[in-house]
Amino acid sequence: MSEQKAQDKFIAMVSATADVTLPLSDFHPRCMLTTPRHEVSLPRFPVIDYHNHLDAQDPKYVLDIMDACGIEHIVNITMKVGEQAIRMMDRYRLADAARFSTIGWMDWAGVERDDFVSVSVDRLERLVEHGAVGFKFWKDLGLSVRDASGQLLHVDDERLAPIFDKAGQLGIPVMMHIGDPEAFFLPIDANNERFEELAAHPDWSFFGAEFSKHELLDQRDRVFKRHPGTTFVAAHIAENAEDLRRVSAMLDANPNVLVDISARASELGRQPYSARKFFLRFADRILFGADLVPEVEMYRLYYRFLETADEYFEYPTHASRQGRWNIYGMDLPEDVLRKVYRDNALRLLPNLK
Repeated sequence: MSEQKAQDKFIAMVSATADVTLPLSDFHPRCMLTTPRHEVSLPRFPVIDYHNHLDAQDPKYVLDIMDACGIEHIVNITMKVGEQAIRMMDRYRLADAARFSTIGWMDWAGVERDDFVSVSVDRLERLVEHGAVGFKFWKDLGLSVRDASGQLLHVDDERLAPIFDKAGQLGIPVMMHIGDPEAFFLPIDANNERFEELAAHPDWSFFGAEFSKHELLDQRDRVFKRHPGTTFVAAHIAENAEDLRRVSAMLDANPNVLVDISARASELGRQPYSARKFFLRFADRILFGADLVPEVEMYRLYYRFLETADEYFEYPTHASRQGRWNIYGMDLPEDVLRKVYRDNALRLLPNLK
């Protein structure tokens, strides 16, 4: 820098930097914006939470939260398998069969056996006979489950086809959570926008995984295409909320797929223009879901995000948050809210009609 620039007060001001020693975890800035704030205590329409995990919760406590927040029904995605899954289904059915349903969980026990797929079909049939309203494949498929030869099982492995076909025959949707946010496949370093979240949960990192995130999504999409007679729910905005154009293309190509918004208000809310267009275009194929411990304020943040045009407020999340940003409301019209909150889920839950 020339001597003249070095002496210029404006240049010195705009080029100044600092070495900050404050730990990131201790940095909690208060927003100084003064903008309209609309608290939404109750949703505009009754809500079906199609994606939550209640295994560790007290059903009576959850019912109190539901009553306080206008939640008509919650679908518990149990993470139990076998007899434990049956007991969990019984627990919530006995608590209130009109307010709770259960989606079963894929059991990989015995995956190395030659008869594993036929056993899995039998397991699925038993869950449905006991009242399961869906069946979930989690991200361990494609990331950690291995066959008898020790090879990582592909999401689109044709050996699994009878399971997807059976779900279609039984008339229940298959939920797919394949992959994770983009940041989970990157190094946990100063460039990772979810650094704090991954520092709190290092086991959530898939950096260096055998398949990239987009290879996993491509495998999943081939499953959607191969099984047009089966309804699929691609959880968490199809695990690609960072790229709504790709999600839109997937939905266009696969009319048998819906998505849920669970745990993705953080991503949708920082791109409110694109997200609103997405909701308007696919209003018939988006499901409300929380994927967070039931709490009054958590649900009310979701409602504020969906129903208002408020700017720059906190999103519903877990303790470590998902990233250091805030969100903007989408101010969705009533016809879209009605579908997202309730009507789309009713198509997958015929017993509630």
